[in-house]
Amino acid sequence: MRSGFVTLVGRPNVGKSTLVNSICGKKISIVSDKPQTTRRQVRGILTRPDSQIVFVDTPGLHKPVSALGERVNAAAIESISDVDVACLVLDATMPFGSGDQWVADRLDLSKTIVIVNKTDVASKKQVVNHLIASSGLDALAYFPISAKSGHGVADLVAHILERMPEGPMYYPDDVVSDLPEAAFVAELVREQLLAATHDELPYSIATVVTEWEWPRIRCEIIVERESQKGMVIGKGGAVLKMVGTAVRQQLPPGVFIELHVKVDKDWQRKPDRVERLGY
Repeated sequence: MRSGFVTLVGRPNVGKSTLVNSICGKKISIVSDKPQTTRRQVRGILTRPDSQIVFVDTPGLHKPVSALGERVNAAAIESISDVDVACLVLDATMPFGSGDQWVADRLDLSKTIVIVNKTDVASKKQVVNHLIASSGLDALAYFPISAKSGHGVADLVAHILERMPEGPMYYPDDVVSDLPEAAFVAELVREQLLAATHDELPYSIATVVTEWEWPRIRCEIIVERESQKGMVIGKGGAVLKMVGTAVRQQLPPGVFIELHVKVDKDWQRKPDRVERLGY
């Protein structure tokens, strides 16, 4: 039996969550094109008859400007220690820059794999340039892949598996994620809000399930200003209705979701509020 822990780190929007979902064959983390979609560590577990790999999806590392940003960065950096393999995920459509180097400087490169993602939308020249630019890191291996299409993912997983030590199963073989159901539903609500709201809102939105009496779920949507409340609700409640419908479609039949919007002024700048919201 081989088993171990693998963390995925990188700048925001490089495709870490999409890759974990692709590897595990199930939605583990929410995804969107908005920065800082992932705000906490989420573990996806890949179990096979003779192996188990625990993949740790992390928030994108960035320059923090709030208590939330600092906590999000800390969650990513904490994941780097005590893992068997670290994966530095790069966006092939963007040049290798100082932000990528900043992340690389925090890794033990002797156990790091460089993953050049988004080959489905990047040109061959962009992919080659990324491989050349990152070759100076002297990492264990380099894999150009597309997490979205799945191209190259199987080879990546096979390579990671070879680097796993002998060890026990850390989770039962039917467990695919360590995220509690209530937290996952709250994340699904936030994912749909990210898709439906304007660019200035994503950082101001938090979601938390406050009641769970199956099949009834009550989820609070927290914003920072009164003006944002109307934007989240939408005209005649249109945005909330759309969000509720999209979330229900991803859950077992018969579930009923109540969405309530609450204003908590400047919550993301208050460490105690950030912690209370589970970040």
